[in-house]
Amino acid sequence: MANGFVDCHCHISALEFEEDLEDVIQRTREAGVKTLVAVTEEVGEFSRVLQLQESYPDLVAPCFGIHPLQAGRGSERRGVKLEDLDVALPLFYTHRDRLVAIGEIGLDFTPWCAPTQHHRDEQMNVFVKQLAVAKDLDLPVNVHSRSAAKVTIETMREQGISRALLHNFAGKPAVALEGVKAGYFFSFPPAVCRSRQRDKLIKQIPLEHICLETDSPALGLEKHVRNQPCNITLPCRYIAELKGLSPQTVQLVTTQNAHRLFPRANGHR
Repeated sequence: MANGFVDCHCHISALEFEEDLEDVIQRTREAGVKTLVAVTEEVGEFSRVLQLQESYPDLVAPCFGIHPLQAGRGSERRGVKLEDLDVALPLFYTHRDRLVAIGEIGLDFTPWCAPTQHHRDEQMNVFVKQLAVAKDLDLPVNVHSRSAAKVTIETMREQGISRALLHNFAGKPAVALEGVKAGYFFSFPPAVCRSRQRDKLIKQIPLEHICLETDSPALGLEKHVRNQPCNITLPCRYIAELKGLSPQTVQLVTTQNAHRLFPRANGHR
């Protein structure tokens, strides 16, 4: 596929890739992936993603973002707090010229992640502040919306956000179509191939509003098996099958969509 793929949401700076990164990158290139939109979840990852861009300037397109869930004790995760963002904020501006988007940001209202209104309010405060940064820097946003699809889209519209990717979207089709009206894009990882749960959703979102992602190292074809950017071909084929199109058409249109959404990623080399 001559034009190549854009993995619109992956965590190439994750620890899971440290030991065999060169092999992972080689497989990524062999699969035809031309750009990795590399999101971050916490401030500790920012320098790593910039290092990766320096090592692979033709491939890695960095994003800075503070995720709604942060590392807690042991393997636990906790809701984000404003202090988590305060440390990161100056870095968004220091490195503004190297960023292609603000992300991964958003809301996660899964009950065990946000058990109280206070937790949800704290997430919302951090989300709205980062949306303001994106507007200030004239950058798109790369967004998490688990158990919060409707409020995430409503918030972005209220805040005047015009360029957004809702990654691994799992909201209702009617909610997605509100996002389509706002001009937003939706991406799907290999995990969508595991079940038919999102078939109706994917069928209803126009291809002109769909992008491809892997969310590597998570959300692969098999649970608990490390996902990689080379698996971008899996959602491409799956979406093509659902929409009755060729994989080449899906690859071409989703790549064009990605370049519209992330124009800096197209020229980051």
